[in-house]
Amino acid sequence: MDEFGPLSIRPYAGKGWFPQKKADRLPATYTRKHGVRHLFAALDLKTDKLYAHNKKTKRHQDFLGFLQVLRRRFHRSERLYIILDNFSPHHHKKVKAWAEKNHVKLVYTPTYASWLNRIECHFGPLRKFVLEGSNYSSHDELMKAIQEYIRLCPKNRGN
Repeated sequence: MDEFGPLSIRPYAGKGWFPQKKADRLPATYTRKHGVRHLFAALDLKTDKLYAHNKKTKRHQDFLGFLQVLRRRFHRSERLYIILDNFSPHHHKKVKAWAEKNHVKLVYTPTYASWLNRIECHFGPLRKFVLEGSNYSSHDELMKAIQEYIRLCPKNRGN
């Protein structure tokens, strides 16, 4: 599991061929009047499916809420192994106490080795296919596009 973001409502640059002197330009200025969002995502290694939720903050309470959603997706008798980085909310005493109580093992990647977490491979394509060349008008529109991308991923469709 990992967090992706912050995601703000702003134009994201893209790539393409444009006729000279007629380039499709993005606005030069923007404000973050809508704030930012963070995507909490988890990859089920058994089925290779991606699960995601968006939150306004990345505090331990938000992380704990996401863990509770993940726990409900699997039978209580199954021990969940959550591979994650060393972000401070992951080490909060309430998170660790909940994990121990709910048959969840938190496995931390070494510092500066986030590339060991397989979910990182999904964030590059997400950035390319959802964010690149976009200019969403709201967080709802952005999150709908992210959920649609996740739903249409071949591995999430069962193909």
